[in-house]
Amino acid sequence: MESGDQQDKSSSEAYQLEMQIGYLLRKAHQRASAIFQSQFSDVQITPTQFATLVKLCDEGELSQNHLGRLTAMDPATIQGVTRRLIDKGLVKARADDVDRRRMLLGLTEEGKTLIDSLIGRAKRVTGKTLLPLTEDEQHNVVELLSKLA
Repeated sequence: MESGDQQDKSSSEAYQLEMQIGYLLRKAHQRASAIFQSQFSDVQITPTQFATLVKLCDEGELSQNHLGRLTAMDPATIQGVTRRLIDKGLVKARADDVDRRRMLLGLTEEGKTLIDSLIGRAKRVTGKTLLPLTEDEQHNVVELLSKLA
């Protein structure tokens, strides 16, 4: 019995929170979010709203379900995000011509203009987030995180 307790104790002593992937990802996310906020605070847009606008710009009209998958948001989250973007006049919804029960989402002209004006800022967010890393490290971390995602 004691050997198990000793093993648990030695395992917990060797466990350093600051070296765990979840902790490090959370800290990196906090950094990226703070930098995003500093670049986007004047336009009152969140990272999830920005991601939604970018995907609609890239892909054109999409169902809410498909848009949620492309932006890595669950159905409840993408529903709230798109509702707020519709309320802001940046996204429009219309019934699908083939399946009238399904709604298609697309950018309004105001949404297209806004996203075009924000891409440079988004690139700065990425650059500032990765600034502590060398160019090779920046490439590697993005590549490795893509594998984890």
